[in-house]
Amino acid sequence: MPADPSQILRISEIFYSLQGETSRTGLPTVFIRLTGCPLRCGYCDTAYAFTGGQNMTIDAILEQSATYHTPYVTVTGGEPLAQKTCLTLLTALCDAGYSVSLETSGARDISAVDPRVSRIMDIKTPGSGEVDKNLWTNLDWLTPRDEIKFVLCDAADYQWACQTIAEHSLDKRCPVLLSPVHGQLDPATLANWILRDRLPVRMQIQLHKLLWEDGPGR
Repeated sequence: MPADPSQILRISEIFYSLQGETSRTGLPTVFIRLTGCPLRCGYCDTAYAFTGGQNMTIDAILEQSATYHTPYVTVTGGEPLAQKTCLTLLTALCDAGYSVSLETSGARDISAVDPRVSRIMDIKTPGSGEVDKNLWTNLDWLTPRDEIKFVLCDAADYQWACQTIAEHSLDKRCPVLLSPVHGQLDPATLANWILRDRLPVRMQIQLHKLLWEDGPGR
């Protein structure tokens, strides 16, 4: 009997590595990367996930994830919410007992995401080339278990992020993360700006890129 289409996702890869970002940095994690993304950020480092991959049932995804014997799972992309069945996968992972995080661009509605999931939501800056794709109504759905991420290209992006944080009182909603674009904005420079301005944020550097130059460990 053919698999139920409502139980199938297009998967770019499933792998085991250390979480390189967010408050979960350093935790051994299963990454489930979904294929496809409607955005084209100038600094994207996972363009290979725009196309390709293979169809997998949710049961098969759960079976492979279980082989890594870790309680932490991150669903990422591409843009995972571009596939409607992602919502079903997230609930299935939570039901299986995983501590689940979702990495999303902020361009798709997050309101239907299982409330047990930690939503790591980007706010796209002008330097990304996709600032017009921000779905600002998503801010209304954020809770303290979620996190907001700004990826910064330069000083102009930093100033824009500062204004956005203040305008929307983002630090009162959930933790706010600032990241420098790898190889483009000097991390020490960003650190000095944050300290100078006493910004209520957490700075992060992509741990996996410090450990593995060509990408996350497999």
